This record gives sequence, structure tokens and C-alpha cells, in this order.
Amino acid sequence: MTTAFPVLLGADGTTATAAGILDRCRELVRPALAGTIERLHPWVGEMAAYSFGWCDVGGTPAGGAGGKGVRQALAVLGAEAAGASGEAAVAGAVAVELVHTFSLLHDDIMDGDQTRRTRPTVWKAYGTGPAVLAGDALFALAVEALAAVDGAGTAAAVRRLGAAMRDLVRGQADDLLFESRPWTGPTAVAPEEYRTMAEHKTGALLGCAAALGAALAGAPEPTVAALDRAGRHMGVAFQVVDDLLGIWGDPAVTGKPVHNDLRQRKKTFPVLAALTARGPGAPAAGRLAALLAEAPDVPDDATTHRAAVLIEQAGGRSAALAEADRHIAAVETCLDGLPLAPRAVAELRTLLDFLVRREI
Repeated sequence: MTTAFPVLLGADGTTATAAGILDRCRELVRPALAGTIERLHPWVGEMAAYSFGWCDVGGTPAGGAGGKGVRQALAVLGAEAAGASGEAAVAGAVAVELVHTFSLLHDDIMDGDQTRRTRPTVWKAYGTGPAVLAGDALFALAVEALAAVDGAGTAAAVRRLGAAMRDLVRGQADDLLFESRPWTGPTAVAPEEYRTMAEHKTGALLGCAAALGAALAGAPEPTVAALDRAGRHMGVAFQVVDDLLGIWGDPAVTGKPVHNDLRQRKKTFPVLAALTARGPGAPAAGRLAALLAEAPDVPDDATTHRAAVLIEQAGGRSAALAEADRHIAAVETCLDGLPLAPRAVAELRTLLDFLVRREI
């Protein structure tokens, strides 16, 4: 896997990178997203704007883009893939971006994370209670933004968003419960359980985004459903690659220390795959299980380094790469044969490549 942005040639002969696609979609959605945030109480609106990187604490404007904007881009591309203008998906793009940001505000509190995108998290900058309030406000705005769309499919779109949010909560609940389960034994977390958690926590909203864009553009239900499935597979691949980065990623790329997930004792896919290894990887799996059982709550660098070595020896790294590849192939299967606009499909593939082929 590499960090190079994949490229494709646009209709005008220019080169479109993943970064260019994301920028284009953000520029399309930003006015509506900002207008929606402006309806909030000024203090809550400031926290929301801070979470998007638009301002500093106190409201001073900042030049942040507010993250990559993958979900809003998927909504726009979903509409364009269905043969419509990306503008048809703006309300859906706003809704999924608000839900995503709401989930980050609450996740940071639950995980105790103090920084995001090199700045203090909202709860760290404003306090836990205010951050919860801001997240709740974004949740409400997301539903309101989508429900305001005129058209026969509005109710179905709101139901789709609600189902994705329910799945997201289910995935987060499972992820939190995984923390208290043992590394080995009959109640240990199985790789299949992890796949389900990742599909819910990460994949549900990605699938919802692409599906909403297509639905708002008037695409037939089989097309909408196929894009939803594609986004869910994309989410699992993205999460597994994130797990690889959490152990072996370059700190200059990830912004986190090497072996960070091991230091936090997270039950990620490479670890779970290594612990269940059979055949040649079994001896390393046994040594890894013993090391994890004996390690303190905050393991030192020597312990995390040893764990990373054992995970690789047991086949956890290669198993995670294979898992990501399987879900990438599943995305392609979902897209193949659909009556979609070729350029938009090419851009969807470019985004997929960007998300899962990062430096590890």
C-alpha cells in the first residue's frame, strides 16, 4: 500500500486526484453546511464551527477544511453516479457530515482523546458537558436538514439515515464492550465479531452517504441498495487499514506514535487475527497471548514493540491486508454492472483507493 493519490482524467482532460475530488465536493456542500450551523445557538454554533476547523476557541476564524469530507463526497458522487447533478445530494451530504461530526464529538469523550487534527478536541477545549450538547445539536440538525428536502422520497431518506445512525451506535457499543473482554478463551472477541462492529461503526454511514446521494437523485432502489453495500464494504476496508496504521503507521503520516493502538491495548483486527492463528503462526500467537495477559495497563515501548513483532510473525499483518483486499474486491462487485455514470464511478474508485492504500 502506498500514499500516492490515485489519479484519473476528467472529461476536460485535466487530472483529478482524490484530494481534488474531495475539495470539489467540499466547496459544493460548504455553503449549505455553514448555513445549517448558523441556525444553532451562537455558543453551540461556535463549538460546531470549531469541530469543523472553521474557527478557534472564542470564534476567531480559522482556515481549516474540517477534515477530508469523505462522507459528503460520497453523497455527491452517489448523485452524480445516478446521472444527476451533485447539487441534488447537498442536503444528504450535509446530513451525513453532521452525523459524522456528532459521532466524533461523542467518541472523543468516550475514548478520552484529547487531540483531533492536531488541535484540542471539543470536550478538551470547551468542557465535556458543552461538547455533549454540541454533538446533540448536530444530531438534531442532521435530521432536520434531510427532512426539509422536498420530494416523495424524503421520508425514505430520513429512515435510511436513522437506520445508519442506529447501526453506528450499535457498532460503537460493541467496540466499547470489546474493551472489557479477554484476549483469549471462549468469550474473546472473534474476528467475525470485529467485522460486524466495523461495518456498523464505520461502514454504515459511508454506505448511507452514497445511497442517500443516489436516492435523492432519483435512482432506482436496487442501485441505491448496491451503493449502500459498497459503502459498507469500503468502511470495513478503511477500518482494517486504520488498524494497520495504528500499529505500524508512520507517525509523520498518522500524527500518532508508532504502536499507538498497542499502547492503548485496542482489540484491532491484526491483533485478533494473530491471536487466532493456526499452523505456522500458532507458536507466535501463543507468545502474543501470554505477553498481552502479562502486560500492564499502559505497556512500555519495549512491550509494544515485542507485541508488534509477534503479531506479524503470527500472520496478523498479512491477514489484515488480505481482509482489506477482500472488502475492496466486494466494493468492485457491488459497482460492476450498475447503470451508473462512468466518470462518477471512476471518482468513487479513486476515493476508495485513497482511503485504503495509505502508507503502512
